[in-house]
Amino acid sequence: MPSRTVPHPLVARSISLVFAALVAVACSGPAPSPVATGVPSSTSPSAGPSKAEPSAPTVGEIEHRTGAADVVLRFSYGGGFVPIEYLASQGPGFTLFGNGVVVFQRAATAAPPPDANGVVKAIPWRTAKLDESQVQDLLAFALGQGGLGIARDSYPSSGVADAGDTIFTIHAGGVDKKVTINALGIDLQPGPDSAARAAFNRLAERLRDFDRGGSIGSDVYQADRYRGILGERAAAGNGAFAWPWPAVKPADFVPGANGSGEPIAPHRAMSLDEVAALELTGIEGGLQGLTLLGPDGKAYTLALRPLLPDEPS
Repeated sequence: MPSRTVPHPLVARSISLVFAALVAVACSGPAPSPVATGVPSSTSPSAGPSKAEPSAPTVGEIEHRTGAADVVLRFSYGGGFVPIEYLASQGPGFTLFGNGVVVFQRAATAAPPPDANGVVKAIPWRTAKLDESQVQDLLAFALGQGGLGIARDSYPSSGVADAGDTIFTIHAGGVDKKVTINALGIDLQPGPDSAARAAFNRLAERLRDFDRGGSIGSDVYQADRYRGILGERAAAGNGAFAWPWPAVKPADFVPGANGSGEPIAPHRAMSLDEVAALELTGIEGGLQGLTLLGPDGKAYTLALRPLLPDEPS
């Protein structure tokens, strides 16, 4: 399905203004309106993942790579007191790729309920395409009012047990870094990082609600591969599915690192045909809690999530 192009008026700017904003990041002011406005068209190129390709040259007033698999700005979560299966199948909440395609998850007020077999079908990711002026606007905000231009690599918290991390990755304007903020959004005692945390929270809020509650048009993200995460169960229980892949064995799911280099449970990249063999509908966003009875007689639980263009498995 083609991605939607989000129209936006051309805003003239210069790189010097961006760096002036970096110096002023500690001054808290009202955030500008979200990047995406208006009714999108459906005539832009596809936003689906593509095979790895050479990165295109940098362009624009805030330089950035332009390849379909080049991550320019990413917002994700990690850690915290959550089930291992959830961590293994968790994906970035927002990614801007070099070609202007964005892939994001809408903020959910509650987790989807499991079905009669205990399967939880995840909310699908959405996709749209920004023009270069919109990309510049978003990057200027992220580097300036969003605080990433002058951020350290790490912002730990004290006294907050089991709090998760908010992680920003940016490769633009000569800034190449991953910034990890523990317990962002949780009320902490005022300290030397209060202004920086306020800036990061502004950026997180903008990316977390990128399409303003669904009021801005986008399309369901159609992945061409999924990550399958397999775990052993003590018993199959009710609602177990027969193993659907004659050519795939449980041993083909191997532990290792995901696309970000983080260790995860046994997993493998799965084709659309392999996902279709499950004969389940409404799983474009992935799933958790599917019980399979393996060819070795053991019970397994399967989680799936769509892979993004930069993720090999």
